[in-house]
Amino acid sequence: MIVARAIQSMIAHCAGSQRDIQHFLKVYAYARTIGLLEGLPPDVQQRLELAAIVHDIACPMCRQKYGSTKPEYQEPEGALMARPFLTALGLPASEVDRLCYIVGHHHTQAYVDGPDFQILMEADFLVNAADHGLSEDQIRQTEARLFRTQAGIALLRSMYLHA
Repeated sequence: MIVARAIQSMIAHCAGSQRDIQHFLKVYAYARTIGLLEGLPPDVQQRLELAAIVHDIACPMCRQKYGSTKPEYQEPEGALMARPFLTALGLPASEVDRLCYIVGHHHTQAYVDGPDFQILMEADFLVNAADHGLSEDQIRQTEARLFRTQAGIALLRSMYLHA
């Protein structure tokens, strides 16, 4: 139920921005799928799903404030914005802290420190590769650099590298 409430709240937060709504819903769908296929424990699966929902929470504000959603704007602003959003869902402080850490670093592979974070990065790339029209070479390079889960690799290959 908490995930459904988070989706509903995030849709409201996006204030009709179809780009933002569609992006987080796609990332959520891939993250959920990869997590389930990887057999994550229920608590980690829920955390992953929540991270996918809120990972770009700062994008609308960053576009308005900075004219950009570059990681250097989005990550710190996102960590700040996610805290009250997640707290309002009734999550324990330790979960809110973990989710804010992920949101605050979700463009920086060096900070990946668990399956929740790893899978979020893979799911986000699956969406962004199509949205940004990446070449097969760019996708192969990212596969080698970023992807670690079997389910994420399988999805990436069947979506983009089916040659």
